Amino acid sequence: MPRFISLNYRQSTMVVINYLDQLQAGTFEHAIHHLIDSTLDLSVFYPKYKNDKNGRPAYDPAALLKIILFAYSKGITSSREIQWCCETNIIFKALSCDSVPHWTTIAAFVSGRKQEIESVFEQVLLICHEQG
Repeated sequence: MPRFISLNYRQSTMVVINYLDQLQAGTFEHAIHHLIDSTLDLSVFYPKYKNDKNGRPAYDPAALLKIILFAYSKGITSSREIQWCCETNIIFKALSCDSVPHWTTIAAFVSGRKQEIESVFEQVLLICHEQG
Protein backbone atom coordinates (compact mmCIF):
# COMPACT_ATOMS: atom_id res chain seq x y z
CA MET A 1 0.00 0.00 0.00
CA PRO A 2 1.46 3.44 -0.93
CA ARG A 3 2.17 5.94 1.81
CA PHE A 4 1.01 9.53 1.52
CA ILE A 5 1.69 12.69 3.46
CA SER A 6 -1.12 12.99 5.96
CA LEU A 7 -3.58 15.83 5.49
CA ASN A 8 -4.93 17.74 8.46
CA TYR A 9 -7.76 20.07 7.47
CA ARG A 10 -8.22 21.23 11.05
CA GLN A 11 -4.85 22.93 11.21
CA SER A 12 -4.46 26.70 11.17
CA THR A 13 -1.92 28.57 9.15
CA MET A 14 -0.86 32.16 8.59
CA VAL A 15 -0.35 33.32 5.05
CA VAL A 16 1.40 36.58 4.19
CA ILE A 17 -0.42 38.39 1.40
CA ASN A 18 0.45 41.70 -0.20
CA TYR A 19 -2.86 43.06 -1.46
CA LEU A 20 -1.33 45.13 -4.25
CA ASP A 21 0.31 41.99 -5.64
CA GLN A 22 -3.18 40.48 -6.03
CA LEU A 23 -4.24 43.31 -8.36
CA GLN A 24 -2.21 42.29 -11.39
CA ALA A 25 -1.66 44.82 -14.16
CA GLY A 26 -3.96 44.33 -17.13
CA THR A 27 -6.85 42.94 -15.09
CA PHE A 28 -10.21 44.62 -14.58
CA GLU A 29 -9.67 44.79 -10.83
CA HIS A 30 -6.35 46.57 -11.34
CA ALA A 31 -8.04 49.07 -13.68
CA ILE A 32 -10.76 49.75 -11.09
CA HIS A 33 -8.16 50.22 -8.36
CA HIS A 34 -6.03 52.54 -10.50
CA LEU A 35 -8.95 54.63 -11.76
CA ILE A 36 -10.48 55.14 -8.34
CA ASP A 37 -7.20 55.83 -6.53
CA SER A 38 -5.41 57.88 -9.18
CA THR A 39 -7.86 59.46 -11.59
CA LEU A 40 -11.40 59.91 -10.32
CA ASP A 41 -12.53 62.78 -8.13
CA LEU A 42 -14.48 61.27 -5.26
CA SER A 43 -15.05 64.51 -3.38
CA VAL A 44 -18.76 64.38 -4.32
CA PHE A 45 -19.12 61.67 -1.66
CA TYR A 46 -17.59 63.66 1.21
CA PRO A 47 -20.40 66.10 2.12
CA LYS A 48 -22.67 63.33 3.45
CA TYR A 49 -20.06 62.31 6.03
CA LYS A 50 -20.40 64.24 9.29
CA ASN A 51 -17.79 62.46 11.38
CA ASP A 52 -14.76 64.72 11.06
CA LYS A 53 -14.71 65.52 14.79
CA ASN A 54 -17.02 62.98 16.38
CA GLY A 55 -18.24 59.53 15.62
CA ARG A 56 -16.79 56.39 14.24
CA PRO A 57 -14.55 56.44 11.14
CA ALA A 58 -16.50 55.55 8.03
CA TYR A 59 -15.60 53.16 5.25
CA ASP A 60 -13.71 54.96 2.53
CA PRO A 61 -16.00 55.56 -0.48
CA ALA A 62 -13.09 54.50 -2.69
CA ALA A 63 -13.02 51.02 -1.15
CA LEU A 64 -16.80 50.71 -1.32
CA LEU A 65 -16.84 51.74 -4.98
CA LYS A 66 -14.08 49.27 -5.80
CA ILE A 67 -15.82 46.28 -4.28
CA ILE A 68 -19.24 47.25 -5.63
CA LEU A 69 -18.01 47.84 -9.19
CA PHE A 70 -16.00 44.63 -9.15
CA ALA A 71 -18.94 42.68 -7.75
CA TYR A 72 -21.32 44.07 -10.36
CA SER A 73 -18.82 43.17 -13.10
CA LYS A 74 -19.05 39.57 -11.87
CA GLY A 75 -22.86 39.62 -11.78
CA ILE A 76 -22.97 39.91 -8.00
CA THR A 77 -25.59 42.47 -6.97
CA SER A 78 -26.63 41.23 -3.53
CA SER A 79 -25.10 43.31 -0.75
CA ARG A 80 -25.04 40.21 1.47
CA GLU A 81 -23.07 38.32 -1.17
CA ILE A 82 -20.69 41.26 -1.61
CA GLN A 83 -20.04 41.20 2.14
CA TRP A 84 -19.39 37.44 1.94
CA CYS A 85 -16.97 38.01 -0.96
CA CYS A 86 -15.08 40.57 1.14
CA GLU A 87 -14.71 37.92 3.82
CA THR A 88 -13.60 35.07 1.55
CA ASN A 89 -12.28 36.25 -1.84
CA ILE A 90 -8.71 37.50 -2.13
CA ILE A 91 -9.49 40.03 -4.90
CA PHE A 92 -12.28 41.58 -2.84
CA LYS A 93 -9.94 41.59 0.16
CA ALA A 94 -7.30 43.35 -1.93
CA LEU A 95 -9.74 45.94 -3.29
CA SER A 96 -11.15 46.68 0.17
CA CYS A 97 -7.77 46.43 1.91
CA ASP A 98 -9.24 43.61 4.00
CA SER A 99 -12.10 45.68 5.33
CA VAL A 100 -15.46 43.92 5.45
CA PRO A 101 -18.32 46.40 5.29
CA HIS A 102 -21.59 45.05 6.64
CA TRP A 103 -24.18 44.31 3.96
CA THR A 104 -26.37 47.14 5.27
CA THR A 105 -23.49 49.59 4.76
CA ILE A 106 -23.08 48.38 1.18
CA ALA A 107 -26.81 48.59 0.47
CA ALA A 108 -27.10 52.06 2.03
CA PHE A 109 -24.12 53.30 0.03
CA VAL A 110 -25.59 52.10 -3.27
CA SER A 111 -29.13 53.30 -2.60
CA GLY A 112 -28.22 56.55 -0.85
CA ARG A 113 -25.53 57.83 -3.20
CA LYS A 114 -27.15 57.54 -6.64
CA GLN A 115 -26.22 61.05 -7.80
CA GLU A 116 -22.64 60.68 -6.59
CA ILE A 117 -22.26 57.30 -8.30
CA GLU A 118 -23.67 58.78 -11.52
CA SER A 119 -21.07 61.55 -11.29
CA VAL A 120 -18.27 59.01 -10.94
CA PHE A 121 -19.70 56.97 -13.82
CA GLU A 122 -19.67 60.08 -16.02
CA GLN A 123 -15.99 60.54 -15.17
CA VAL A 124 -15.31 56.93 -16.17
CA LEU A 125 -17.11 57.42 -19.50
CA LEU A 126 -15.07 60.56 -20.20
CA ILE A 127 -11.84 58.70 -19.44
CA CYS A 128 -12.90 55.83 -21.72
CA HIS A 129 -13.70 58.34 -24.47
CA GLU A 130 -10.28 60.00 -24.06
CA GLN A 131 -8.57 56.60 -24.26
CA GLY A 132 -10.47 55.70 -27.41
